[in-house]
Amino acid sequence: MIVTFSVSNFRSFSSEETFSLVASNRLSGSHEEHVFPIPHSDEKVLKIGVLYGANGAGKSNLFKALSYLMTVALNRRTLGTEREAFRLHGLGDELSGFDLQFIARDKLYRFGFEADDTRIAKEWLTEVIGGRERIIYERSTDSQGMVTVHAPDLKKCSEKLAALVTIGGPRNQSFLATVNVTLESADHGDDLGAVILWFKQSLRLVAPDSRFARLGSFLAENPECTDFAGAFLKTVSTGVDHLEVSKKEITKEELRSLLPEDAVSRFLNQLAASEKDQVGIVSLDDGVELMLEKARQDRFFLVTTRLGHKSGREETVSFDMNMESDGTRRLLNLMPALHGLQTNDEVYFIDEIDRSLHPNLVWEFVNFFLKGSKAGRAQLILTTHESNLLDLDLLRRDEIWFAEKDAASATRLYSLSDFKVRKDLEIRKHYLNGRFGAVPFLGDLERLLPESIPT
Repeated sequence: MIVTFSVSNFRSFSSEETFSLVASNRLSGSHEEHVFPIPHSDEKVLKIGVLYGANGAGKSNLFKALSYLMTVALNRRTLGTEREAFRLHGLGDELSGFDLQFIARDKLYRFGFEADDTRIAKEWLTEVIGGRERIIYERSTDSQGMVTVHAPDLKKCSEKLAALVTIGGPRNQSFLATVNVTLESADHGDDLGAVILWFKQSLRLVAPDSRFARLGSFLAENPECTDFAGAFLKTVSTGVDHLEVSKKEITKEELRSLLPEDAVSRFLNQLAASEKDQVGIVSLDDGVELMLEKARQDRFFLVTTRLGHKSGREETVSFDMNMESDGTRRLLNLMPALHGLQTNDEVYFIDEIDRSLHPNLVWEFVNFFLKGSKAGRAQLILTTHESNLLDLDLLRRDEIWFAEKDAASATRLYSLSDFKVRKDLEIRKHYLNGRFGAVPFLGDLERLLPESIPT
């Protein structure tokens, strides 16, 4: 679960802004099922956060900042750091900062870094225990590119990890990413292993036009989720009666008929080079995937997702995914976020959840998540324009956030809990009327009309 995320000098963020999901003590007693205890702390973390703002206010830039942090945490880098500095006030030479606190394996970790265009100047990973921090490692890179890592306890985890601590790694790549791309998981140690696994398996970032990675394969391997997704789509009147997911083994010759020869060779070489069993996925089309498994022998599967509809004669007609509406496909790709809420600990950050979805569907999606996650630790973060969610019977005040540009065109973040409002106040009405800001300021559009058109 994400507890806080701070960002500075990145895209529309100038000075440091913090998105906090720490529950306000002033709101104790309000939707207590929406909070989860923070380890070694008297505070609690919220299970949901909803961010509003006008177009261009910077909502999606918070999503992009977290996406960037995730790539820095895990991926190998070739040229520079690829950060995007705030460009309006000459901050290009100053460091960009990112700081994330999150819960993994019942520990509160803090990972962050400062970077310019060529190097990760500072980087840190700590465990937050009450009012103090246990340093797991601290890394610095000087102006000549010399990397130094201070991590005395990590040297005790494995010889290979100790060697990496001594070497430090590339100046434009985080130490965490160097560990991830260089060492096997058995050499990571408990803390680095928990953090890397959290970024890989628990943090799910869903862009407006993105699809759930390996959706067909996920459904094929989780038939209970297939049944759940079909039932959900049927209940919300999409016209879908059920899902049909098939996994068919194919020969190498059939594989070559589906992919260009160079792609086939590339994937076969990757499987051959791997020293352990692995699965590779190739998306052929919306709803069609190739699954390549390396075990004792290479095996290839064609995975197809189709949606069943009932005709007027109660006959089933199967539709390919690309025959469905944008809204149905968008909703299907969000289904993994709602399945297994009682048991999973995943964080879903969905940018523009209202893209292609009816307002009532967005409200029901959020309501279902909150009811389904009461006993779990799943977390949902949304950016949206959908004002129907501004409902204090649905959300707490500290779960509602706003993004707004200041006079210097920099994004500022603030919460509804910063305002004094009555419990019975109609939040939606007052937001649309501009009381809380974060709405578009509309100039005189009539002056743009041709003079010949009457107003």
